[in-house]
Amino acid sequence: MQDSLQTIIETVRNYKGLLRKRPIKEIYEKLGVTAQYGDQLANYGEDTAVIPWRDGYLLLAADGMMTQLLVNEPYAAGKASVMVTVNDIYAMGGKPIGMVNVMASGDEEQRAKIVDGIANGCRKLRVPMLGGHVHPDAAVDCPALSVAILGQAENLLRSHLAQSGDELVLAVDLSGQAGCHTVLSWDANSGKTAEELLFRLAALPVIADRKLCQAAKDISNAGILGTTAIMLENSAKGGLIDLDRIPRPDGLALKDWLLSFQSFGFILSVNSQYTRAVLDVFAEHRVTAALIGKVVEEPVVRVKNGSESGVLFDFRHEMITGIACPRTD
Repeated sequence: MQDSLQTIIETVRNYKGLLRKRPIKEIYEKLGVTAQYGDQLANYGEDTAVIPWRDGYLLLAADGMMTQLLVNEPYAAGKASVMVTVNDIYAMGGKPIGMVNVMASGDEEQRAKIVDGIANGCRKLRVPMLGGHVHPDAAVDCPALSVAILGQAENLLRSHLAQSGDELVLAVDLSGQAGCHTVLSWDANSGKTAEELLFRLAALPVIADRKLCQAAKDISNAGILGTTAIMLENSAKGGLIDLDRIPRPDGLALKDWLLSFQSFGFILSVNSQYTRAVLDVFAEHRVTAALIGKVVEEPVVRVKNGSESGVLFDFRHEMITGIACPRTD
């Protein structure tokens, strides 16, 4: 039985992967003022910090693994720590340089599985783990793992530059399977060679370097609709998303697909004159991409499914991260 549109809306709005973004606002407001001490570009919810460097930019980001994922699936958590930070760099139109990590685990077997996962992630994505720090005394039920990554780009994709009239393009890899048990996810990395993974990811820097797009974001644990809404919130815009246009694997319920964290998944806001070119780049890199909606000026995100439509988020009265670039009107 197919879920109603209202059920999908309520499920997305109350999904823990999206609700856990809400504390960002308070942290951003307290720490954002420290930007005065640096020369970085303004950050309105970007996937990485952007630091002008020589003729291009350095990209700097960090991510932390969920405690329950580390407890339940330590190998998968280690592997994912590499994947998510690498995706952040490519989402900005860049390429990784190297990573460091901070790990806390007092259990030798647990720690070994985490490290094996990290090592495999580095092999698959060809990124060096350059150093780190370990706390070998954390309780087995309280491990921690964070990874920081440095990358570089000549041209940027940002997450707050979606413009009214842009078209929303979703890029995913349907050749995968359900991922971790702890987190609703889609694993499109396992079973592929390093060359295949890097060729697929290279589509993003190509799009950035050809200046076909300004705004992009990788699909995080907020899922497809949640991540798209965050990009629109960061851009102080709204949007209309057509669920019928979202490509998804056979046999997977629409609701589950919309919530899934993607090992490869990106949402782009593209000027309509370049949409065809963007779709062609993804096709050349063996990525499934589709036009799924448009950006509108009114800061309200609506979704439609067949003849039904409804409001997913109204940023005039509510927030996800609470971060938005200043409106010019």
